[in-house]
Amino acid sequence: MEPRSLMRVMRPTRNTWFVNALRTVAPPLGASCGALALMVAYTATGAAGDPPPRITVVDAHIVAVSAGSGSTAAYFEIRNTGPSKDTLLYADSPDLGVSLLRRTVRRTGTGRTEPVWAVDVPAGGTVRMAPGGLGVVILDPPVLKAGQKVPYLLWFRQSGKVAVRATVTAGVR
Repeated sequence: MEPRSLMRVMRPTRNTWFVNALRTVAPPLGASCGALALMVAYTATGAAGDPPPRITVVDAHIVAVSAGSGSTAAYFEIRNTGPSKDTLLYADSPDLGVSLLRRTVRRTGTGRTEPVWAVDVPAGGTVRMAPGGLGVVILDPPVLKAGQKVPYLLWFRQSGKVAVRATVTAGVR
């Protein structure tokens, strides 16, 4: 056996423009793809940006109405235990008529209601709806009886839809 046959003879390779371009582009392209993958994973965990608000709704109740009543009211206590504020945009129920956020304003001894377009719920704060203040007016409601449970949806800018079951109570609006 010849010593020359054991050795591999390497042929010189010719570099084409494509191979040269690929060698030039590959390292920054790989680094960019890796950085993009890390950013997607970071944002998917919810850790990016401001920490989200944590909204809970307690003491949800609707005032009972008799047949033919033109409107009634719903009241909620909204708590935000998160570190950033959220905004209540509107409230509605699939079982009731049209719902509108409203506030009672007293001027010269008389009260009148005005529409409210949004309600801020501060970080670590509570918004309490009550008669004579902030509430939800329900137009053309069906007959509601005390003790009945009605599904309600509250829609927030950050938290999205929050579903609650409001209890129908006998009482004053």
